[in-house]
Amino acid sequence: KGDYGKVYILGGSVGYSGAPVFAARAAVRTGAGLVSLGVPAPLWPIAAAKLDEAMAHPLPSGKEGMLSLEATEETLRRLDTCDVCLIGPGLGRGNGVASVVRHILRSTHLPVVLDADGINALSGHMDALSLRRGRTTVLTPHEGEFLRAGGDLSRGREQAAADFAARHGVYLVLKGPGTVIAAPDGRRMVNSTGNCGMAKGGSGDVLSGMLVSLLGLGLAPMDACCAAVWIHGRAGDMAAEEKGRRGMTPGDLLEKLPYALKEVE
Repeated sequence: KGDYGKVYILGGSVGYSGAPVFAARAAVRTGAGLVSLGVPAPLWPIAAAKLDEAMAHPLPSGKEGMLSLEATEETLRRLDTCDVCLIGPGLGRGNGVASVVRHILRSTHLPVVLDADGINALSGHMDALSLRRGRTTVLTPHEGEFLRAGGDLSRGREQAAADFAARHGVYLVLKGPGTVIAAPDGRRMVNSTGNCGMAKGGSGDVLSGMLVSLLGLGLAPMDACCAAVWIHGRAGDMAAEEKGRRGMTPGDLLEKLPYALKEVE
């Protein structure tokens, strides 16, 4: 179990219990040896009931049902025993949550994947990325999150992703039709798999869980990004073939992941 990556996922808030569960399930499905999930205390019974393979635990939360500043110390303690971290699925937006995210980014040397509200926490605080130069940081925004993080789409998606990755020293997965993957050294790729049936809440959480799992398995960051995006899209195409684009769900993506992985192994 320890040889196949120890993944830590930080996410969830009241009203957004599905996102971290999707990410944890995807990490398990993609081969991670051990997956731990930290959620605000009110969500812990829900996550624990939904997850058999991943290990959920409660963290201090505030009145809004989001993480409180007191969650930082416990999260960093648990990260000491892990190989890679995903921050963001369903975290919600608030000053306390944003402070937790930025503190963890500054403090941990582990590879970190930032998704959803993990990215939103950087709005106005992009220096948190500059402080991580030399460490692996991956951002997986859709276009709205990309713009809130200071991205500029006026020169097109490919150039926008490449400019952002180089400027901040990160790997960027700019989601959407023809997802763009950009590395800080100038490399970029455009994905060819996937379909419009994946444009539903939860699909991105599956992708982030896959990506953190592949990083934990030891893939180089650019390879992990490209593999996760392609396999995610391929699983979506397989789900669409069976269920149809309109009726397919992120849960169907999860069910198709093992078959998509078999095709490339």
